[in-house]
Amino acid sequence: MKAIIMAGGFGTRLRPLTAHLPKPMVPLGNKPIMAHTVELLTRHGVSDCLMVLYFMPETITSYFGDGSAWGIPLRYVTPTTDFGTAGSVRFAAEAVKETIMVLSGDILTDFDLSAALDFHRKHGAEATMVLTRVENPLPYGIVMTDDSGRIVRFLEKPSWGEVFSDTINTGIYILEPSVLSLIPSDRIFDFGKDLFPRLLAAGHPLFGYIAEGYWRDVGDLVEYRLAHLDLLHGKVKVRIPGKKIEGIDRDIWFDEGARVDFTARLSGAVIVGAGTQIHANARIENSVIGANCVIGEGATVSRSVLWDGVEVGRRARLTECVVGRKARVKDEAFCAEGVVVSDHSTIGAGAMVKANVKVWPYKEVEDGATLAVSLVWGERWTSSLFGRYGISGVANLEISPEFAAKLGAAFGATLGRRQMVITSRDHHKASRMINRALMTGLLSAGVDVADLGIAPIPVVRYQIRALGLAGGTHVRKSPFDPVLLDIRCFDERGMDISPEKEKGVERLFFREDFPRATMDETGTLSFPHAGVDRYRDGLLRTVDRELVRKSRIRVVLDYAFGPASQIFPGILGALGVEVISLNAYLDEGRITRTAEEFNASLGTLSNIVRTLGADIGILFDTGGEKLFLVDEKGEQVSGQLALALFALLVMRTHPPGILAVPVTASHVLEQLAAEHGFQVRRVRSLPRSLMETAMEPGVAFVGEEWGGAIFPEVQPAFDGMAAAIKLLEMMAKLDVRLHHLTRSVPETHLIQVEVPCPNEKKGRVMRQLVESAKGETAELVEGVRIHKNEAWVAAIPHPDRAVFQIIAEAPTRDAAQQLATTYTGLIEKAKSEA
Repeated sequence: MKAIIMAGGFGTRLRPLTAHLPKPMVPLGNKPIMAHTVELLTRHGVSDCLMVLYFMPETITSYFGDGSAWGIPLRYVTPTTDFGTAGSVRFAAEAVKETIMVLSGDILTDFDLSAALDFHRKHGAEATMVLTRVENPLPYGIVMTDDSGRIVRFLEKPSWGEVFSDTINTGIYILEPSVLSLIPSDRIFDFGKDLFPRLLAAGHPLFGYIAEGYWRDVGDLVEYRLAHLDLLHGKVKVRIPGKKIEGIDRDIWFDEGARVDFTARLSGAVIVGAGTQIHANARIENSVIGANCVIGEGATVSRSVLWDGVEVGRRARLTECVVGRKARVKDEAFCAEGVVVSDHSTIGAGAMVKANVKVWPYKEVEDGATLAVSLVWGERWTSSLFGRYGISGVANLEISPEFAAKLGAAFGATLGRRQMVITSRDHHKASRMINRALMTGLLSAGVDVADLGIAPIPVVRYQIRALGLAGGTHVRKSPFDPVLLDIRCFDERGMDISPEKEKGVERLFFREDFPRATMDETGTLSFPHAGVDRYRDGLLRTVDRELVRKSRIRVVLDYAFGPASQIFPGILGALGVEVISLNAYLDEGRITRTAEEFNASLGTLSNIVRTLGADIGILFDTGGEKLFLVDEKGEQVSGQLALALFALLVMRTHPPGILAVPVTASHVLEQLAAEHGFQVRRVRSLPRSLMETAMEPGVAFVGEEWGGAIFPEVQPAFDGMAAAIKLLEMMAKLDVRLHHLTRSVPETHLIQVEVPCPNEKKGRVMRQLVESAKGETAELVEGVRIHKNEAWVAAIPHPDRAVFQIIAEAPTRDAAQQLATTYTGLIEKAKSEA
C-alpha cells in the first residue's frame, strides 16, 4: 500500500513557533511531528510514501531526503496552487492505481494502521475514515456509523447544537482509485466539505473504522504542550531519541553526549537531547530539552519544551513554556505559564515575561524589563474569537482599543482595499471608544469607512444591503452582562459573517501579519446622514399606511432606553398610530438588564396597558432587534405563544408559503399550518441559521420563541421595529386583537429543563442519545429531537454553558413532564459511564 502525507500546512495557530518553520517540522519529543508519522508507516509495512508540500517545502525535503534513512522510499509533490485537501491528493496521486492511505502530517498517533486497512478490505469500502472518540468534537468532523461500520451521517466542524456524537474524523483515510476519479482536478475540493458528503449522498460504500490507541491533533500551542506531556508519560507509543535510564523510578532519556551534573535534579519524566549540558543544582521537571542546550546553575525548567540550542541562564525559571531554537533566557529571568519564546529571541537578565505572552523571532527583551500582555487574551482567544453573539469580552480588558484596532485590520484585510463598510454602535461611552479603534484598524487596511454612529442594529443591516457595501460592524454593551462588550461583524447582505469568514478573520488576527495600506492607500472616513431616512422610507413602503391609520390601534411602547427611540416615533407618526411611549430616551446605564429588571419592565407595561385600555403593549430590546408583547387584557404573552400568534396572523394575511422556526418551537405550528396550507420548516436556533433561511424562496415568515421575528419583504434579519409595524398591519387587516386571537391556538404543554453536563462529555452523551432513539423518528437539525406520537422531546447541548437543554411537549403536563424526566435520566446515565 502507498501512503500520502499532507504536509502543506502553515501552522497558523502554532505561531510564532511556525513563523519560519512548516507545521509538520515542529519538534515533538526532539524530532519533527511528521517523523513520528513516517516511523508509524514503516512499522505497518507501507511500501511507498508521497509527501504533498506547500509552505517552505525545502525544509522538509532536506530533512527527510529520499527516505533511505527511514526505511521507506519518499517522494515529494508541491502543487502549483491551493487545490484543497482532496484536490491536493488528486494532484499528487494522478497516476496511482492502487489503494492509498492519506494522513495529515501534523497529528501524533500510534493507531494500528494495518487493522484499519484490513477493515477497509473486509467491508469492500471505496473510502474508509479512521475514527476516534474525543472529549471535545467541535474542531473536527463528527461521524455516525451503523452497526456494520458504514457511515450514515457526517458533519464538518459542528457547533454544540449540531453535535450528534463524540466520534470524529482523524484525518486518516484509506481510498480506492475509484474515489480519486470523483475529485475534480481544476478547483478547490476538500475531503470534509465536499468529497465525503458527495460520497454519502450518492450511496458509495463509505465506512468508518473506530481505532484504538492514541491520537491528537497538534493544532495550537496548548495542544502542543499537552502532546508533550502525553509523550513523556507514555500515553503514545513512539520512539524517543536517546536511551532510557534503567534502574530508577522515573522515565529519563539521555541522548548521545548529554551531560547532567550530579547535583542537578530531574523529576517526573524528562528527555535530554544530544550534547545538552545541565549544570549544578538545576531542576528539570516533566520537560523536553532539545539538543545542544545549556541549562545554567540553579535554573528551573518545569513542564516546558526547549528546542535545540537553547541557553537558560543561572537561576532562570521557566514554567509551562515553549522556547524556540537558539533562544536565550538569561540569568534570573522568569517566564510564566504559557509563554512562547520564538527562535533566536533573547529574554534579558532579570526580565519577567508574564503569562501567555508570545515573543516573536529575533526579538529582545531588555535586562530587568517586564513584558506583559493581558492574561485573558491569551487564555480566552487561544483558538477562536467568535461566539454566539459575535465577539464578546470584558470591556477595556479583553476588548481594549488595541484589540479592536487589530481586529479591524484583520476584518478589513479579508474584505480587500477600497471596499466600503459601515460602522455603528450603541450609546455607551465604552462602545464609542472601541468603535473608533475598530474604525482605525479598518482604515489601516485600506478599507473606506462610513460611520453611522448610534444606531439600532436593524438599521445597520438594512443600510449595508441598500448601499451595496462590503460589510459592517456594530459595537454594543452586552444586554446580558454589565461588564461585557459585543462586537458584531456583518457581511455584504447585512447578515452575521459566515463561520468560514470568521475563520478567515481569526487566522489573520492570530498570525498578526496582515497587510497594511500605504499612506496614500489608507481608507477614507465619512459620516452619512441619510441612513435613518433610507431605513424609514424602505420600511414604510412595505406597509399599507391607510389601513393602519384607519384601525386607530392604541399602543403602549417601551423603548428600553435604546436608540430605536430616536427613529421609531417618526415611523409610527407617518402611520398615524396613537402611542404612549415609555423610556424613550438614551440611558447608557440601563442598556444591560437582569432577568428581574426585564420582568419588572414587562409588569409595568402590563399595568399601563390594562389601565389605559390600550390595544397592545410592545417592549423592545435595547438593540431594536426583538420585541416582547402584552395583549389588550394586559396579560404578558409568552415567547411560544407570541410565535404562534405571529405565525397565525401571517397565515391569515399572506398567500401560502413557508414558516421557518427553531427545532424547539411548539408543534402547534404544524397544526395551524395544516389548516392554512402553509409548510413549517425546522432550523437551528442560531440567529444566522434563521436569517439564512429567511433569504430562501417561498419563506413568508421566520420567528423564534425569544422575541425574534423576520419579515423577508423588509429584510432577512431580526428587526423589532419592522416586526412591530407588520404586527399592527396584520391586526388591522383582520380587525383582531391578540387576546381574542389566542383562542385559535390549540392548547399544549411544553416543559423546559436544564441538565448539567461537562463539555467534555457532551459528545458522548449525544452519541448515546442518538443510539437510544433507533427505531424512532428522530431529527438531528440541532441536538436530537425525537417524536413520540402526539408528543416530542429534544435534547440540545448548550453552546456556551456546561448543560443540556431538555424541551418536551405533550397534550398534558404530566406527559410532558414524564418525557423530560426520562431524558434527564438518560443524560445522567450517559455522562456517568466511564
